Amino acid sequence: MSLIRVGTDSTKLPGAFTHDAHWVIERVAELGLDGVFFRDILDLSPTLDARELADVAAAAAERGLYLEAGAGKVNPFAMPEDATTRGLGGGDWLTGMRRKLEAAAGCGIREVWAATTNYQFRLRGLRACDRFRTDVSWPEQLAATARVLDMLAPVLRDLGLHLNLETHEEISSFEVVRLVEDSGPDAFGITFDSANVVIRGEDPVEAARRVAPYTRQTHLRDVVVVPNEHGIGRLITPIGEGVIDWDGVLNALASAPARNYSIEGLFPGMREDPGTEMSLFVDDPEWRASHTDLSDAELAWARGHAEAFASADDMRATEARLRATVTDDAAMSFIVDSARVLRDLLLDRAPRPVAV
Repeated sequence: MSLIRVGTDSTKLPGAFTHDAHWVIERVAELGLDGVFFRDILDLSPTLDARELADVAAAAAERGLYLEAGAGKVNPFAMPEDATTRGLGGGDWLTGMRRKLEAAAGCGIREVWAATTNYQFRLRGLRACDRFRTDVSWPEQLAATARVLDMLAPVLRDLGLHLNLETHEEISSFEVVRLVEDSGPDAFGITFDSANVVIRGEDPVEAARRVAPYTRQTHLRDVVVVPNEHGIGRLITPIGEGVIDWDGVLNALASAPARNYSIEGLFPGMREDPGTEMSLFVDDPEWRASHTDLSDAELAWARGHAEAFASADDMRATEARLRATVTDDAAMSFIVDSARVLRDLLLDRAPRPVAV
C-alpha cells in the first residue's frame, strides 16, 4: 500500500467554528495530523478571494498537510435549505457552484466533497431523513440529482476535478455507485463515510468493497449498534472502540484512489440522543421497501450487533457513555485517538523489509 496520510474533518475540530482556516491548519499541525478536510471551500475564504485561498493552500503546504474541501449539496430538492451557493451566483445556483469549483481548482484542490441532501436533526422518526420525504419520492430525488451531475460534469472535466459524493445518511452505497458510474468516474468519485452506510443497513466492509473503485475522499469513524425504540440505533465512537471490522475496511480500500484518510468526529456540545444517533427502522415496511438493493444477509450484520449489544453485561454503562454530552476534550480525544489507532492499523499492514 502506498503512503496513507491521516487527517481530520474540520467541522468536528473543537474551535474550528470560531477561528479561520489558518488557525485550523495550525491546530491540525500541532496535533501531529497529516491534513485537513474542510467541509466547504468557503471555510477557506468566505468570499472566494483568490489571494486568501492561495494563502491557506500555502500554509497547508508549508506544514506538509493535505488540503481538501467541499462544495455542498447537489440534490436540487435540498438546495433551498442553503442559499449560500445560489447567492454566490447572483441567484443562479449553477453559476455559484462553478465559482466554488473554480476556486478549489485555483488553489490546487482536486478532490471536492459533495453530498446529496440533508438530515433534520431536530426531528425524530422516519421523516427526519430526506429519503422519506412525501412531497417528492426518493427515486425522483435521485433522478433530479443525476441531471444536476450531468450539468456539472463539463465544468469538472474542464477544471480537472472530481466531485466526490458522500455515502451520506440518506443514500445507499449502491445508489452512490450508480450515480458515479452513470455520470462518469472521470468527473465524479465517492467520499466513503464508514458510519453512514450503517444507517442504510449496510455492512461497512461490504460497502467499502462496493465503493472502493471510486473512493477519492474519506470520513472514517467507528460505530456501536444498539436496539432502540425505532428498531436499531447507530451511535458514533472512535475508531477501534466500535464494531466495524477495520481490517476488512482497510483491505477493501487498499486499491481505492484515496490516499488521505480523514477522521470525522463529533460536534462538541452534541449528545447522541437527540443528536447524531440515527435509526434503522428495520421493522417498518416503508423503510425496508426503500432499500431494494439491500439483502437480508447484509442487513443481518446490524441486527446481529444490536442483539449482541443488548445481551452485553456492561450494556447500560456503555450506552450512557455514548449518549453523554460531547465536551471539547472528548471531541478532541475522539480525533486524536482515532488517528492513533488508524495509523497503528495501517502500520501493521505496511510491507516489512526483507532480510538478506
